Amino acid sequence: MIQSTLLDVLNAALYWLVHLAFFARAILRPHRDSQSRIAWVVVMAALPVLGIVAYLLLGETNVGRRRVERMREVLQRLPPPERISALTLPGPALEIDRLFRAGASVNGFAPVPGNRAQLLADSPAAIASMVADIDAACEHVHVLFYIWLADASGLAVAQALMRAAARGVVCRVMADALGSRALIASPHWRAMREAGVRVAAAMPIGNPLLRVLGGRIDLRNHRKIVVIDDRITYCGSQNCADAAFLPKARFAPWVDVMLRFEGPVARQNQTLFAGDWMADTDEDLSDLLQRPQWAPGPGFPAQVIGTGPTVRHSAMPEVFQTLMYEAHRELFVTSPYYVPDEALQAALCACARRGVATTIIFPQRNDSWIVGAASRSFYAELLAAGVRIFEFRPGLLHAKTLTIDGECALIGSANMDRRSFDLNYENNILLRDVELTAALRRRQQVFLEQSAEVDAETVRRWSLRRRLWINAVAMLSPVL
Repeated sequence: MIQSTLLDVLNAALYWLVHLAFFARAILRPHRDSQSRIAWVVVMAALPVLGIVAYLLLGETNVGRRRVERMREVLQRLPPPERISALTLPGPALEIDRLFRAGASVNGFAPVPGNRAQLLADSPAAIASMVADIDAACEHVHVLFYIWLADASGLAVAQALMRAAARGVVCRVMADALGSRALIASPHWRAMREAGVRVAAAMPIGNPLLRVLGGRIDLRNHRKIVVIDDRITYCGSQNCADAAFLPKARFAPWVDVMLRFEGPVARQNQTLFAGDWMADTDEDLSDLLQRPQWAPGPGFPAQVIGTGPTVRHSAMPEVFQTLMYEAHRELFVTSPYYVPDEALQAALCACARRGVATTIIFPQRNDSWIVGAASRSFYAELLAAGVRIFEFRPGLLHAKTLTIDGECALIGSANMDRRSFDLNYENNILLRDVELTAALRRRQQVFLEQSAEVDAETVRRWSLRRRLWINAVAMLSPVL
């Protein structure tokens, strides 16, 4: 009896010691805001065993020690980017120059002038343009997508790559090991490799049980990069897939925005691709980045901003916040996923409160029910500040765009949620050009005309059950 009681006491003591150790780990873990720390402590206290397991799987932004060391080695081999010492960009827009300084603090990429770009009409037009450029490639083609499907669009790009490889063009292809797992396991992936296309899975998972011990499985490469002959690049929200997006067809069509760039900014996207390629293969691409760049012609300044778990913490939300605080007349945003941190929500509200016409469009039907619910929990505060909120009706508005004052725009892969902020590798391009920004703004207006406005009265009429649900989900946003 005494032994049994003593054993119970020891078990209870061990139980609480383990929990206290994990509480301390959550509280002391660097790069965690206070909301996230509190949320994880509450989760582990409320769900003693499951909470600790969840924290081990999802609680820390850990890509694995080996990958961090590998990335450090890669960065040492890559040529250092040209950093900004004194901006000499044309025009008096000092505020926008400050935006480029904020972007340069992430990767060190200076804004490079002499770029041109075309806003592509829709997803089929973007794929057709990529295929045409691959077919015209002379030296090399580099492609990286988070999701690559074996549908009409995905196979059209794969076939273009095989044609290019057959005529001697060096083709390197990466697809995220989780997001594109079906294609990587398919005969189409093998066919590309056998045709001479160099293929690699980004952030391979391997044995899932062992992979968990070396870092989080859900930290993914969410980038969408195409670079052709070091002078053409694509940037935007579109994956290598049809707009019908068969894995989630009931939310279709997926509505994306892609830009085709020509000019020196292609080298910066090339650098991001090279870093990712070298992190997951044994091929060194540093010599490719040492070559003389194409001489820039007339065109606008642009800058690549690449973020991820091995880049400075909170780099992407800082860029978003800087853009919002620099707007004077108008801020227009489209984002499919909105689970902001406190600072980003405050920046968006402050923008509207100081008289800037602030508009944001979300999808009416979200493929992530958790994110959809959490997003709506922020509506009341945004509306009270004067932000106009619209919900896109025809499909899932997947475009991640931001325009400021008709002069500056940001486009890319990053969402306004904690996954893009802390977990995923993302790529965006910040640009300053009145004509291109106007084209993006017109596209945003098309989205607006297909959307329904959500006003304060609509939110007030939400049922008690609905409000309880979205706010309860939002309480977990720091751990999403």
